[in-house]
Amino acid sequence: MTELFDFAPYRAKEKQLSDLAGILTPADLRRYTNAMADTVRDIIAAATDEDVVFVPDDPIARDIVTDETDAWTLGHVIVHMTASSEESAALALMLARNAAIPVEIRSRYETYWETIKTVDQLIDRLEDSRRMCLAMLDAWPNPPHLDASVDSKWIGKMNAIVRYMLGVKHADDHVEQLRDIMRQAKAVKA
Repeated sequence: MTELFDFAPYRAKEKQLSDLAGILTPADLRRYTNAMADTVRDIIAAATDEDVVFVPDDPIARDIVTDETDAWTLGHVIVHMTASSEESAALALMLARNAAIPVEIRSRYETYWETIKTVDQLIDRLEDSRRMCLAMLDAWPNPPHLDASVDSKWIGKMNAIVRYMLGVKHADDHVEQLRDIMRQAKAVKA
């Protein structure tokens, strides 16, 4: 299995995301998309339907958009991370096609997490997201317009590669959370 991208220098504020992602190619983006989906599948490989709706103990849970403090289930985390990946892929596609349009609103659809109650639904959501993200990469022109960019107050200048990797980074931010939910769910059963 391909290793996940190493975001440690970015998280440690040693490098900008554009410095890390700027050397990547569309083929690299495909590889990291598949590595993330495969990693999540590995994490949930032993999950049961009961684990999907298990509410973990998460004392630092806080949604920065809604300010909710409820801990997230496996289903909630996966629909959130996949929606963010798809949003980044869609915005990156626009940039790759030379459409450097500042986005004023969120460009995303997030499946209602409350409807995700089974492992099969988790896998379907994950694989549907993988399919969409890879399809958006397939829609990039060859070569992509990597000179087109937008400015972000958090990230700085983002071309298509950096915008796409922002979605991969966001998914990566949730990997340990998924592992912790699985650990807690298994501990409760034991």
